[in-house]
Amino acid sequence: MLSAAAAERNKEPILSVLRDCVNRERPLQALEISSGTGQHVTHFSQFFRNITWQPSEYDRLSLMSIESYRIKCGLFNVKPAIHLDVSLPCEMWKGIQPESLDLIININMIHISPMACTQGLFKGAGTVLKPQGILFTYGPYSVDGCITPQSNVDFDISLRQRNPEWGLRDISLLSSLAQKSGLFLEKVVDMPANNKCLLFRKESLV
Repeated sequence: MLSAAAAERNKEPILSVLRDCVNRERPLQALEISSGTGQHVTHFSQFFRNITWQPSEYDRLSLMSIESYRIKCGLFNVKPAIHLDVSLPCEMWKGIQPESLDLIININMIHISPMACTQGLFKGAGTVLKPQGILFTYGPYSVDGCITPQSNVDFDISLRQRNPEWGLRDISLLSSLAQKSGLFLEKVVDMPANNKCLLFRKESLV
């Protein structure tokens, strides 16, 4: 069971935002992309008992950690974690069917992965989410080409030094990617430590 200090700090603030935008009355299907250690999905699932959660990860070591958390918590509504490469077409997402999900959660992935992963996230969400389904992302972002405060500027520089394909993405860019996949940016919530929650919703078919 791996433990990430950031996940421990932010899991409750993120849950407080989810409480305001996710239905608790009817059965829902959710996919977490890039579940990391498993701390988030096991925390959220204890509050949202009406949701069946599918954790996923690219990193094999993290998959083992997620499974350890799932077993320890004994959660009936969390499925075994699956290996998922979000940069691949969603037809290769381990059998997840078109318009089968009410919610996709993606926490602290966009800035520490190649752009192909972000593009795949939005393109896939546009296919596998039901109409009115939610894509919920969390992390640090730039706004209209500007990164604030200085700590985020420094963080962006350090990320790009580690890997030129990493770095803070601009919310306007993400909104554009969303629109191309039939989603729209519905809500932006400022969070602690200069992060934000972004809520994208899939448009209904007319």
